[in-house]
Amino acid sequence: MNSYLGDRFEAVSAGVQPTTVHPLAVQVMKEIDVDISHHHSKHINEFQEQNFDYVITVCDNARETCPFFPGKQVIHQSFYDPSQVEGTKEEQLAVFRRVRDDIKHWLMQMFLENDI
Repeated sequence: MNSYLGDRFEAVSAGVQPTTVHPLAVQVMKEIDVDISHHHSKHINEFQEQNFDYVITVCDNARETCPFFPGKQVIHQSFYDPSQVEGTKEEQLAVFRRVRDDIKHWLMQMFLENDI
């Protein structure tokens, strides 16, 4: 979001069960010139005191367990969790790429075409 719509939005990322940034996510983002190698996994509680216009959940577990954000527009769009795929590295990379592209397409459609 920050790479493509950073002139209109500032996005932060957090999870309800943060772990680590998956190395294959770093690799496939680098393929489209987005460097997330310096990112780290954050818990949603780190942002409880911040004011947001939108809260976006991208997996069903987050939708169900995300804390309540009064007065905020909550948008949910479920994407497959690529870290769950098994197979060869190339098979895993293919899923990471597909989800990356799905998320980018959805963001552009949601926030540009809908003029949010």
